[in-house]
Amino acid sequence: MSPALPVGDPAPEDGALPPSAAVGAEERALALYLHVPFCRVRCGYCDFTTYTAEELGGTGSGSSRAGYAATAVREVEMSGRVLAAAGLPARPVSTVFVGGGTPTLLPPGDLLRMLEAVRDVHGLAPGAEVTTEANPDSVTPGSLAELAAGGVTRVSFGMQSAVPHVLATLDRTHDPARVPDVVRWAREAGLQVSLDLIYGAPGESRDDWRRSVEAALACRPDHVSAYALVVEAGTKMAGQVRRGELAPPDPDDLAAKYEDADALLGAAGMAWYEVSNWAARPDARCRHNLSYWRADDWWGVGPGAHSHVGGVRWWNVKHPGAYSARLERGASPAHGREVLDDDARLVERVLLGVRLAEGLPVTALPPEGRAQVAGVVADGLVEPGPGGTPPGRVVLTARGRLLADGVVRRLLGW
Repeated sequence: MSPALPVGDPAPEDGALPPSAAVGAEERALALYLHVPFCRVRCGYCDFTTYTAEELGGTGSGSSRAGYAATAVREVEMSGRVLAAAGLPARPVSTVFVGGGTPTLLPPGDLLRMLEAVRDVHGLAPGAEVTTEANPDSVTPGSLAELAAGGVTRVSFGMQSAVPHVLATLDRTHDPARVPDVVRWAREAGLQVSLDLIYGAPGESRDDWRRSVEAALACRPDHVSAYALVVEAGTKMAGQVRRGELAPPDPDDLAAKYEDADALLGAAGMAWYEVSNWAARPDARCRHNLSYWRADDWWGVGPGAHSHVGGVRWWNVKHPGAYSARLERGASPAHGREVLDDDARLVERVLLGVRLAEGLPVTALPPEGRAQVAGVVADGLVEPGPGGTPPGRVVLTARGRLLADGVVRRLLGW
């Protein structure tokens, strides 16, 4: 795990937000992210804020699974006070996402206690989407049924691969044969199902990758996410690559595997709605992640969690002990923050909006970017308008999705 936190300004002790955070809030959705920082085993590629029992040493209530839900509830309660004090209107939460780590290492009752706090403090909008991540080996039919009965609507399983040697390279410990079972259990509980895949692991062939996508499709999920492996600094895998024990991901191989996934998923009736995400139906799209890509407001609860409200972004301390200690004395767990200026918000809108199948209005681009639209259309990176005319919205072609970062730079006039 990388120890670094973003560089920013010190966060105020009470977590107070500037008045600018309230501007336009009534037009933005409010989402809650609940981070559970515990894993049984640390995967070699992972740089998320997660800890095994051995890393935490089992000392202190803030470092224990047993005391975590109560600590997280304190931050949920703080979120209500801080947003109200900043003058933001009361808004029911439209989506809740419980991520990690492995949230389902906690008992279902603990996860539902955190969800109940969100409901008590903010309320849940009618039809709110409530997702929990889970590893295939961390759930049972009973635990999934209990989560569904308590208000969870969706589960995202970390499948990653169907090929044992690929899972071993990634340090994943579940049996791939278990995935169809957990999907069935989730469906029997009434939950929507998403499967997460990773491509580009060292030693993974294209046949391996296609086998994984086909195995995922055989489960008939509502949603699939497919992410290219990134070797993050400070991880076990980065050390293995540096020492020559593993080969780094090859960009051409990653591009080919993305095209394979898009073709297989598309043929099965799953449509892309964001560069790395496909859904069987419009109502199966992950609304929580769409809140990120559309620059809505979200509050991230937990060690290392990030938040964004009205152009103010902040991030929490990473260690569960430090996180708990701050909340116990009534202080914000935020370590640092930044207030985005107009230029930064424009960059983020273009960077995130272009990744969506709905695209971005050309009028949202800076003048120098609008001048580039005809060029990216001519280069086959952006869909043309009717009759080949310049489009009213920037929507990436299949080739444009492979080169999305370069398209963004051109549309920003860089």
